[in-house]
Amino acid sequence: MKLGKIIILVLIVVAFAVGVYYSQEVKNQISNLQKVDIGSVLTQASKEILAPAPLNIGGKEQQVTLLKSQIIAQTNFQRMLNESSPLLELKESAILDEAASAKAQDMFNKQYFEHVSPSGVGPGDLVQAAGYEYIVAGENLILGNFSSEKEVVDAWMASPGHRANILNTRFTEIGVAIIKGTYKGQSVWIGVQEFGLPLSTCAQPDVSLKNQINTNQTKLDVMTQQIDNLKNQIESSNKKSDVYRQMIDDYNQLVEQYNALVETTKTDIANYNNEINIFNNCVAGK
Repeated sequence: MKLGKIIILVLIVVAFAVGVYYSQEVKNQISNLQKVDIGSVLTQASKEILAPAPLNIGGKEQQVTLLKSQIIAQTNFQRMLNESSPLLELKESAILDEAASAKAQDMFNKQYFEHVSPSGVGPGDLVQAAGYEYIVAGENLILGNFSSEKEVVDAWMASPGHRANILNTRFTEIGVAIIKGTYKGQSVWIGVQEFGLPLSTCAQPDVSLKNQINTNQTKLDVMTQQIDNLKNQIESSNKKSDVYRQMIDDYNQLVEQYNALVETTKTDIANYNNEINIFNNCVAGK
């Protein structure tokens, strides 16, 4: 799945005070001002999951102890050996370790070997349940008997889809589980790699700025009503009275305040939309 962009288009039109006349056109433009409310950036973003078909290697049981630390070391060694250029080392994530361990144990407990559990829990659900918010996530699975951690990683590297996960330039973190148990009557190892690019990598739009924009737009709505009410009073007043002249002054002052708030809000919206564009580009890997 590709990450969907969060795009907000906001139209701001400045209302100009011309004498006492507050035009219907400006009034319509004000009523059509869009509210800035993106909700949760996280919930609106579609996430990308990379999960190649699990590898069942088989093999004869051997008396060996396999360690997750060595799986991670062998994985990073393969990234360092990348043909085009060395890749950054993946940092071990305790949360992804927890998710990987939960996945391996669940497959032994429920006797399945798939990315999606019998209850419908997929790799994305798994890491999120562990508390890992991500932009891109990947999962490699392997089952069989092995002589070393190197053999495990070499088997993944021999599979194009699993190799692509190991050498993916967007991943920055990894979690691993390598657990021995009984699967369909045989004693085997199950290995799980969870890869991730955390959401925190990309700076999210400033919530306080969004709230200020929404507050300003509420104020603009109130001021619009005040301007309309004052205009109606002016039109029904004696044009030769002192009260009439005072109302004109009050009207023009209110319109001037309105225009100033529009300009401030317009600048805030431009800045906020720019923050959203930066976030979108980061999510897309640009």
